Amino acid sequence: MNKEDIVISLSKKTGFIRRDAETAFDSVFQIITDALSAGEKVQIVGFGTFEVKDRAPRVGRNPRANTPVMIPACKSPVFKAGKLLKEAVDKTT
Repeated sequence: MNKEDIVISLSKKTGFIRRDAETAFDSVFQIITDALSAGEKVQIVGFGTFEVKDRAPRVGRNPRANTPVMIPACKSPVFKAGKLLKEAVDKTT
């Protein structure tokens, strides 16, 4: 499922016209992105939690030259599925 499929489904479920459904979809993800950029944790009860984790610097390896390469520290967004989402996915298998 991609963004277009989600927008169409959202439009059908809410009765919004497609343009309004896409605006709502984009707005939700922009709000989550802005919150994560500000260092905030976003928790959606029953669905999951988005947060930013610090990754320590580490040594990697250049596969072409087989030489060590220093990978700098960075921040990465992570998602942890909530209990209800895990249960819903588990029921489908």
